[in-house]
Amino acid sequence: MDFDFSPIILSVKVAAAAVLIVVCFAIPIATLMAKRQFTGKTIVESLLTLPLVLPPSVVGFVLLYMFGKNAPIGKLLAELFQVTVVFSIWGAVIAAAVVSFPMMYQSVKAAIESVDPQLERAARTLGAGELRVFLTITIPLAWNGVVAGFVLAFARSLGEFGATLMLAGNIPGKTSTMPLAIYFASESGNTREAWILVSIMVLFSFLVIFGLNHWGKGKENAKSDGRVG
Repeated sequence: MDFDFSPIILSVKVAAAAVLIVVCFAIPIATLMAKRQFTGKTIVESLLTLPLVLPPSVVGFVLLYMFGKNAPIGKLLAELFQVTVVFSIWGAVIAAAVVSFPMMYQSVKAAIESVDPQLERAARTLGAGELRVFLTITIPLAWNGVVAGFVLAFARSLGEFGATLMLAGNIPGKTSTMPLAIYFASESGNTREAWILVSIMVLFSFLVIFGLNHWGKGKENAKSDGRVG
C-alpha cells in the first residue's frame, strides 16, 4: 500500500515538542496566577487565554509578524542560534505551542486553585521551603488537572491547522502535519489518503476523550471507596 506516513510521524514530533514547551511555561505561570494578586492580573490572564478564542489564522499572522526573517525575534534567533522559524518545523512547533498553551494553563490553574491552602501552610510551619511545598504538596494534589491539561494540550497540538499553515507552510516531509495533509489531499482529490488520516485523527481524539473520562471516573471511584472504608 503506497501511503505516506510522514505527516503522522511529523505531527507526533511537533505535538510532543510543543507540549514540552507548554509544560515548562504553563505550570509556573499558572501557579503564579493562582497564588498571587497584582494590578492588571485580569488583563494578563485575558492575554494568556486569548489564543483559545482567536481564529487560528489571526494567531498565525501575529506569529508570522513576530518570527519573520525581518522581525526582531526572527532576526535574533537567526543571528544567535541560526534558527529559521518561518517555513520550518520550528514554526510548526511554535504555532502548536501557542494555540495549546491556554488548554494546559487553564487546567493547571484550576487544579492549583482547588488545593487547600491550609495544607500548604502546615507544610511551611514544619519547615518546608516554597519549592518543597510546591513539589510535595501542591503538584501532587493538583496532579489530575496537570495530567488532563497535558493530554488536552497534546491533542490540540496534534490537530493544529491554521496557525501552522500561516507560519510553517505545507512542505511535504518537513512541515506537512496531519491536518495540513488532510486539507491538501482533499483539495487535490486524493480522498483515500484524506480518509485514512481523518480516521486516525478521529480515533485518536476519541481515545483521548475516552481515556480522560475513564481515568477521571476511576479516580472518583477510588475516592469513594476510600471514604466508605
